[in-house]
Amino acid sequence: MFFFRKKRDTSKSLVPFLSGIETDIHSHLIPGIDDGVPDVATSVDFISQLHELGIRKIITTPHIMMDRFPNSQETIHGPYLEVEAALATQRINVPFNYAAEYYMDEQFETLLKSPLLTLNGRLVLVEISFVAPPPQMHQWLFEMSARGYMPLLAHPERYNYCHKNFNLYKEFKSWGCQLQLNLLSLTGYYGKAVQQAAFQLLDANMIDYIGTDLHHEKHMQAIRDIAENKKLLKRLEQYPFKNNSLTATR
Repeated sequence: MFFFRKKRDTSKSLVPFLSGIETDIHSHLIPGIDDGVPDVATSVDFISQLHELGIRKIITTPHIMMDRFPNSQETIHGPYLEVEAALATQRINVPFNYAAEYYMDEQFETLLKSPLLTLNGRLVLVEISFVAPPPQMHQWLFEMSARGYMPLLAHPERYNYCHKNFNLYKEFKSWGCQLQLNLLSLTGYYGKAVQQAAFQLLDANMIDYIGTDLHHEKHMQAIRDIAENKKLLKRLEQYPFKNNSLTATR
């Protein structure tokens, strides 16, 4: 079976402004299993575009949110192989692997009893409610650490309840969390308050990793548009993100 990339406007050459980041560690590029890409063709297209923008490795992270997206390695691996085969067919040489983005709720405690999908053997991407942090969060983070994992909290700048209490971010860090910023948060894509929190976290040197959190075409276009933002490009170049310390091999 052959898959073809969707047609897009190629009148402008893409600037590889993400080359300093090297590895994208947060995206939703496994087709048809969460709210990310719907099909293999879109996945291949987005991977190709990220590669043209400078990304050299991709570790995609489908949601594992048991009430909505009850995924596991079994549900992820088959569609992943389809994407990998399509990349090989089109000779797109980008290391492409997967971990997961775990939603921390009551069912996360059950998931902890089995091996978790990791970014590098130890680092696990987690997210929490946009309404309030779970009361068991400290306990779960301690349990993760006891099992040898390093929790990486996805897009902390998007948790609005932290905006008026910056000490919550410090508390998450004190509990052993590393922090992952969404690239588009810096552009104002999610609103001004999120953008301000994102830059405040950068200014405090509290961010460890950055990710695209790429789901769909609107995200992809907004990422491409960053090439025109010279001030932001300079900031991305100067900040010591840890992404390039990771490998995309399993």
